[in-house]
Amino acid sequence: MTEFLNTFFGPLTKESCIYFLFLTVFLFTFLILILFIELFYIIKNFKELSFRKLTNGFILLFNLLIGYFINRLLYTMCSKSLA
Repeated sequence: MTEFLNTFFGPLTKESCIYFLFLTVFLFTFLILILFIELFYIIKNFKELSFRKLTNGFILLFNLLIGYFINRLLYTMCSKSLA
């Protein structure tokens, strides 16, 4: 029974921190991609640009930035605590 509990609920190894690193790289790449798409959209549709579309884009960028920062912080905490 103890082996079962250690397998599913025991502490993880340092290799499990790679999950947070993967999410950090993914979110940063997605953040840069969406940033370029938003800038291209603003430049292309400047005359008929609505405030709603502009704020939706900035909210999306802000959420991606927060997600990137949280996963970077979690990766740092995970790798430093298991060193």
